Amino acid sequence: MEQVEVRPMQLSDLDAIMEIEHLSFSIPWSRASFEQELSENRCARYLVVAAGGKPVGYAGMWLVLDEGHITNVAIHPDFRGRGLGETLMRALIQLAADTSLTWMTLEVRRSNAIAQSLYRKLGFIDVGYRKRYYADNKEDALIMALENLPEGNPDNDPFLIRED
Repeated sequence: MEQVEVRPMQLSDLDAIMEIEHLSFSIPWSRASFEQELSENRCARYLVVAAGGKPVGYAGMWLVLDEGHITNVAIHPDFRGRGLGETLMRALIQLAADTSLTWMTLEVRRSNAIAQSLYRKLGFIDVGYRKRYYADNKEDALIMALENLPEGNPDNDPFLIRED
């Protein structure tokens, strides 16, 4: 497999992100939603995993007090099963720690056993359900949380604006 890197999402990534979004979700986010997240939402952090320089996956979270709420995670279908989701999630967890967050939450479809398995492998635990959460088929969402984040280092936060 070609060289893989994880980096902050940029507006120039959105063509690739929208392709992944439409291939991954029955109710995809709009391009305008991603543009707003990247340009206007100061509490949003999005990462991409790129192979050969092209984004093949992404994950995002909102910073809410001391919590990182994961908004979405997706890997292009052609790149699934290669460990890129785990690579991306580990980077997002480390970013949360570097941002001085103390815990993370997410919702995942009850039917998405593959994603749940990954999240559990990373230390997430089941904490509840949201009944009929998903608009397309009224499926329940499993709420998962991670409380033991790794040691953080704010100097590693790629989103931090530094004054020289």
